[in-house]
Amino acid sequence: MPRGETGLVAGAEGDGSAPWQGILARAIRDPAVLLDRLGLGPALLPGSRAAATDFPCLVPEGYLARMRCGDPRDPLLLQVLPQGIERAPQPAGYGLDPLAETGCSPLPGFLHKYQGRALLVTTGACAVHCRFCFRRHFPYDDLPRGRQWWAPALARIAADPSLHEILFSGGDPLTLPDAVLGRIAQDLAAVPHLRRIRIHTRLPIVLPERVDERLLGWLAGSRLQPVVVVHANHPHEIDAAVAAALGRLRGAGITVFNQSTILAGVNDDDTVLAELSERLFAAGAVPYYLHAFDPVAGAAHFAVDDDRARAIHRALAARLPGYLVPRLVRETPGEPGKTPL
Repeated sequence: MPRGETGLVAGAEGDGSAPWQGILARAIRDPAVLLDRLGLGPALLPGSRAAATDFPCLVPEGYLARMRCGDPRDPLLLQVLPQGIERAPQPAGYGLDPLAETGCSPLPGFLHKYQGRALLVTTGACAVHCRFCFRRHFPYDDLPRGRQWWAPALARIAADPSLHEILFSGGDPLTLPDAVLGRIAQDLAAVPHLRRIRIHTRLPIVLPERVDERLLGWLAGSRLQPVVVVHANHPHEIDAAVAAALGRLRGAGITVFNQSTILAGVNDDDTVLAELSERLFAAGAVPYYLHAFDPVAGAAHFAVDDDRARAIHRALAARLPGYLVPRLVRETPGEPGKTPL
């Protein structure tokens, strides 16, 4: 299902145009344009266009600029290029809801999987469509539109003193206007038992212009301790603009972690992962999780066998200090937390 502009607010309560919004509006949405800009021939186009009918192509210009021209195996390109293989028959165990999230949602857009924290699916919109996304089939269009929907979720949070942390996820929450996000954060800060707000986002990586003064203002100005978890999978994603964006977050007193997914052909190599950890830490982000691949339909070609993932992780641990080694984990439906591998 294509991602819709649904969630907490569907754009009706914007706070004026910001430069990042214009950049996002000009993102590449046609696989033919993406392939042409990289100097790749037409052989990939039929399969790419077919896959894009199931899950659309979306790539910001700044992310495209980090790819190698003429290389169909570029690790950044592989993350975002629709491919015909996505429509091949999937192995047993691959499905539309690999983490069984629909069973953890007592209210629309509200997920409660783990003790002490809950997650708001704030929007279906993203700044990039990652082909391995475990929510690529999430029913975003079933979320009620408009600000009023999250009042029941907020009431549920306020009535549950066991909750200490609220996660903003999606889609990508940072595709929403800062006025909207700041208002939600303000309402959450009024709940006395909450301690932290955590933002899970890919935007500082794929669209670093998003980390502007408006964002830093409401995030760092909240009573709630702010945590931002970004998602980078390859060292080529961390260019000077991304490093500066992560530095701005850290400079505002915001804790920044990174989570990666181990992906075949992208980062299933300890040398690549070691360089990623070094670049992240130099920019102010702590390597946090290395996720085993979630078995989502349409993305089986990214899967890395558990034994191989463990071997790569052991090699990574042998070459880096412990604080640069992300934890290799799997999210298993029904478990009380991530399962170490």
